[in-house]
Amino acid sequence: MDKKIILLGLNHRSAPVEVRERYALTNVQDFEQGLLKDCRVRECLALSTCNRVEILAVSDHPGDLAAEVLAYWAKTCGGDPAALAPHTYVHEDLEAVGHVFRVAASLDSMVMGEPQILGQLKAAYRAAVEKGAARVIVNRLLHKSFSVAKRVRTETAIASSAVSISFAAVELARKIFGGLSGKTALLIGAGEMAELAATHLLSNGIERLLIANRTLSRAQDLAKTMRGEAVAFDQLFERLPEADIVISSTGSPTAIIRARDMKGVLKARKHAPMFFIDIAVPRDIDPDINSLDNVYLYDIDDLKEVVEGNLAQRREEAVKAQDIVAAETETFARWLKSLDLQPTIVDLLSRAEDIGRRELARTLRRIGPVDEDTRKALETLVLSVGRKILHDPVCYLKRRGQEETAERFLDQTRRLFNLDSENVPEDAHSDRKRQEQDEEDLRDEDTCPPLE
Repeated sequence: MDKKIILLGLNHRSAPVEVRERYALTNVQDFEQGLLKDCRVRECLALSTCNRVEILAVSDHPGDLAAEVLAYWAKTCGGDPAALAPHTYVHEDLEAVGHVFRVAASLDSMVMGEPQILGQLKAAYRAAVEKGAARVIVNRLLHKSFSVAKRVRTETAIASSAVSISFAAVELARKIFGGLSGKTALLIGAGEMAELAATHLLSNGIERLLIANRTLSRAQDLAKTMRGEAVAFDQLFERLPEADIVISSTGSPTAIIRARDMKGVLKARKHAPMFFIDIAVPRDIDPDINSLDNVYLYDIDDLKEVVEGNLAQRREEAVKAQDIVAAETETFARWLKSLDLQPTIVDLLSRAEDIGRRELARTLRRIGPVDEDTRKALETLVLSVGRKILHDPVCYLKRRGQEETAERFLDQTRRLFNLDSENVPEDAHSDRKRQEQDEEDLRDEDTCPPLE
């Protein structure tokens, strides 16, 4: 069963933002349906985010599948294939499989180790399943990619350290205070950096979030989104005593907080510790406040050192992650090969023989010594029973083996008899998504008897 797998895409490294915008897929599900209808594609999945567009396609036909998909992609976006092609990359067969694994594990992301891409990939997969675009090979590939991502997260430290300035700032605050529960944070500025910081503060359990900005409406918008409280800029020093943590990221050309401004603030706080993080360039907070007792100031250079160190650590962990990807790609390659009829029949008969011989050995240990003729007769009986039980399933597979949907039945057979020796968790059969997909795989085969 000769299947062609291709992955065609562009990302933040291969294409500038204007190209990514030009060829983003605004309706992924319609695109997938059109690809199945107009191209020689049997199953597919499309992923479109701000940093990448990738199209995974499976076909039975030889030829330049990537060029066909590229032309359809360009046509869908009202563009020219010749203009799109220089910004794209193509992976075929096992290279495509390995790339999907790397994407799921966030080894191909702009910020390596960040988890957002896995959620986006899962959402794209659910959409493809709902419309019937994802079938046997895409199903197995995406499920395996999710388990690869889990292995990478649990067996490496690739996502254990902060690699964005905003995340590093919040992590530093959390470590200094031993946790953010019961603490109040004040964000000065309401731009992208402040929004990211607010997200990390909330996910780390901050109790109160104050947001001050020169344009009050912007502070109010962000406060509404982040369940915080907007503060008018001219009230900044009145509200500053409430804050345990201050993160400042305005566009001011001069410092907005100096040591002389802090005397009344510290007195109002009864000199309780305050933690300042200045992630603005130019700096918002004059370094002279570091001279005050119970005031701790970190600027963007301090945080960059943390981030650079953590990036280096992630790069080291990425080597371990790549080893996991390579091993899982080989496992997937064996499964792909098994979708040919003969290997599955051989594996099925071998599994029956192995079980028969193990059970015979257990029985002989229990009943005690027997002569050689009796042992051979018992072995012949056990193996014959196994072959006769499998005779009808094997004949069924041979009849189905020449059909267009043969890989469905081969895949179901391998899963029913666990021919790939997968470790199946105890709660595997409670996964409704997988069960529903199994049913979907067989739903349109009226003549197929139920396998479950």
